[in-house]
Amino acid sequence: MNPTPASEYDDNEILNPSSNPHIDGILAVRLSRRGALRGGVGAATAALLGGAGLSACGGSDGGDASPPAPAPAGFNFAAVAKTNADQVTVPEGYQISILHALGDPMQFGDASWRDDGSETAESYQRRIGDGHDGMVFFGLADDGTFDAARSNRGLLCVNHEYVVAPYGLHPAGSTRVGGKRPAGEVDKEIFAHGASVVEVRRKAGGNDMEMVRGSRYNRRVHSATPMDVGGPAAGSARLVTRLSPDGREAFGMNNNCACGYTPWGTYLTCEENYLNVLGRAAGDDARRGAEDIAAFKRYGLPEGRANPYGWDTPEGEPYPRWNSQASGAAPADDYRNIFNSFGWVVEIDPFRPDSKPVKRSALGRFNHEGAWPAPARAGEPIVIYSGDDARNEYVYKFVSDAQWDPRDINGGTAAGAKYLDQGTLYVAKFNDDGTGEWLELAHGQHGLDASNPVYPFADQADVVMFCRLAADFRGATKMDRPEWGGVNPLNHEVYMTMTNNSQRTAASLDAANPRVGNANGHIVRWREDGSQAATKFHWDVFLFGAREDGAQSENLSGLTAANDFSSPDGLYFDQRSAGGGLLWIQTDDGAYTDVTNCMMLAALPGQVGDGGTLTTKDGQPTRMGAKPTDATVRRFLVGPFDCEITGVTVTPDGKTLFFNVQHPGEDTADFATSTFTSHWPGSQAPAGDTAHAGHKRPRSATVVVTRADGGTIGI
Repeated sequence: MNPTPASEYDDNEILNPSSNPHIDGILAVRLSRRGALRGGVGAATAALLGGAGLSACGGSDGGDASPPAPAPAGFNFAAVAKTNADQVTVPEGYQISILHALGDPMQFGDASWRDDGSETAESYQRRIGDGHDGMVFFGLADDGTFDAARSNRGLLCVNHEYVVAPYGLHPAGSTRVGGKRPAGEVDKEIFAHGASVVEVRRKAGGNDMEMVRGSRYNRRVHSATPMDVGGPAAGSARLVTRLSPDGREAFGMNNNCACGYTPWGTYLTCEENYLNVLGRAAGDDARRGAEDIAAFKRYGLPEGRANPYGWDTPEGEPYPRWNSQASGAAPADDYRNIFNSFGWVVEIDPFRPDSKPVKRSALGRFNHEGAWPAPARAGEPIVIYSGDDARNEYVYKFVSDAQWDPRDINGGTAAGAKYLDQGTLYVAKFNDDGTGEWLELAHGQHGLDASNPVYPFADQADVVMFCRLAADFRGATKMDRPEWGGVNPLNHEVYMTMTNNSQRTAASLDAANPRVGNANGHIVRWREDGSQAATKFHWDVFLFGAREDGAQSENLSGLTAANDFSSPDGLYFDQRSAGGGLLWIQTDDGAYTDVTNCMMLAALPGQVGDGGTLTTKDGQPTRMGAKPTDATVRRFLVGPFDCEITGVTVTPDGKTLFFNVQHPGEDTADFATSTFTSHWPGSQAPAGDTAHAGHKRPRSATVVVTRADGGTIGI
């Protein structure tokens, strides 16, 4: 995800100085060794291996396609055309409604959105936040527990990644007086970050959903919410602050992008571009040890860096905590360690509104794009995949020590402590022969100890807190901005988007990135060799994004007007009870917006090894999955102007789909005339929707998609 336009933090900045191999070179070497793969286009529709444990099969290197299995049925919609209209465009026979948007009140007693930024800061503890992003639908039983099969009533958890410009929150945008932000503006922005939990129910006579205002489950978790720290970092001296003298508590979560869920019914929300809210004073290095300076450098917070949001500029507490400077005699006297309290996976129990969220440190600390679980199997570990969203960063996997016991369903954060606080964190190495390895990141193993030349890891708390440095030392493969991921529920293969790399030059073309600029991104996938907890895997490239009229060196996947896309970002495997395995792909694009707004596509995913090789017009070979057709990848919707399409979840019966529109109209604002580059959702909501229709200010929002005939979505 991109940070707020006002941010001084560039999530594309290269912070990885290691000499580790990049996936670019690996693919080039691999392709010089192997010929074309077995399989072809037809394999994309005969996709999916059944639920048994997977093992390598075929060929001398184990990289050939898995045996085919029945795929989801064909699409039930015609491809939506590209458009720059300021509205959500869906296929014929489909319809949308707005579930909630920035500033909508979740409880009774707060006024409706006024469209002028006059809502109080305090009320945003009970209003929908800004920057809608990742989300998950949890079925809600009548007794208030998690029901994985229920579709007509549920709890919807939605991330609120950041405040957009912020156009909606303040009367005339953010302001400064003498270099200082008003405390009331800062408080409003703090409360507008984080996540929301709301009860949703189907409306009478159809599959459309509405938010249940006043529900006891409705809740905001934001940038000031107290949280526990679980796992190896709990109690670490590097988490001690004035607010947490024992290092066991954190305060707030920030820039939550993608997400995940657990089989016991909790929400995993992930802190990504948390540098947007942090600064560090000039001259701070002089008060730091060499290990602190190394960690700040690797994680992108140099001394003298201004807080992009200015949250540290108002006078008095609690605002100094947004600057990670050493100002007191000891860590408990200041906020020198506040930086280390962000960048984690946070577990929230949506079914217990009074429960305290927990930062699960065993899953590592970095720009967490999300936390995607493999399907849970009784007697096997819980496995969760994550991506570090920055150029040249890594792909991670966590494997629990505890074996899954279905009796822990509805166990809340107590079950989370059992499965998420003890386990093994791995980082991926992609080998040149199409195989891969998961490299263990464990203190005392493989040189990760106090004598390590990269960083003196004193304990496992240091390893997980600074796992980028541990991964550097272990030799992980540098990837191009790992973003969203997902695990195919039918064959357990893992997919992850690599959104783009605009800095690639002709001199650095390689098999994984054969296009100058690589503005359009691609999707990598892999198959574990054996169980999901295996330490070996096989991989290939699923799709390359491109314009349909692009040259061969750009349009490697042969995309057409029905399915071309750029900058894949969001990715979600449909988990519906019948027809699961449909893959949804969303875009966050700046390279193709002259032709179309951002979009969402549906795909029948195929399997690792179903494609072949080709050579671009520049003589660059590349390896990829089977080329898609309009029957296997198809555009499902296009969003309004200036937006990102993100976050998707589907009810178990497949009849209601939710997705998010983030930052419509983010580029230009004239508050005096209420003129913006987008006026969505006010420009599209029907007249009867008084909460959204007719309003001028653009707002991030959650959209509900249904079929007019009451049928299933997509297939």
